[in-house]
Amino acid sequence: MKWQLLLVEDDIEIARVVRDTFLREGYGVAWATTGLEGWEDFQRNTYDLVLVDLMLPEMDGLTLCQNIRWKSDVPIIIISARKEDVDKVEGLHLGADDYLAKPFSLAELKARVESQLRRWRRYQGVPEINVKTTFANGLTIDLNNEKIYRNNEEIHLTQKEFALLTVMVQNPQRVFTKSELYQHIWQQVDADGLQTVTVHVKGLREKLKDPVKNPYFIQTVWGKGYRFIGEPL
Repeated sequence: MKWQLLLVEDDIEIARVVRDTFLREGYGVAWATTGLEGWEDFQRNTYDLVLVDLMLPEMDGLTLCQNIRWKSDVPIIIISARKEDVDKVEGLHLGADDYLAKPFSLAELKARVESQLRRWRRYQGVPEINVKTTFANGLTIDLNNEKIYRNNEEIHLTQKEFALLTVMVQNPQRVFTKSELYQHIWQQVDADGLQTVTVHVKGLREKLKDPVKNPYFIQTVWGKGYRFIGEPL
């Protein structure tokens, strides 16, 4: 099996050494030089493990880890020159599986990658569950087939509406800011996009027939953002 790695590193010398090392070991390696480029690559392709630097242009490594973790359980290893405990703790808290401080030995990096991939392989052997979930008040979400039903009637969502609902459903009770949702779904860092999120959430609520004042599914947390509060049956 040829494992596919995504390397997100803006230091060209380090990135080339790491990339060439894993290519010689038989891995497939994609290399992105900015956090935003790495997030776009992750959205487009399938990877078995992600190596992320923290200090990246356009989108920092911590934000990239968070975006990836909201979407996938793929192993993430942070490689960074920032050695402070607070950075390690925050990285692990946001979903990274391991943290390796620069400078590091290639032997240690390979060992850590192999360890995470062994765990990932065992995890993938477990059948996926709860891909079709029913919630109180008649909502059914079929993630496998990308279909939504309310009281057994299919609801036709746009791609962005489905992505909004999916990320909130997969992270229940977590409050997402408009900025986080825009960055995650539209893959852009732009303050002007906040109104876009508002419009799409409004459209999503209308299609779900979810009242704003006493919602069943999407709750507005004033001054913060939105969260999914549906009760699974």
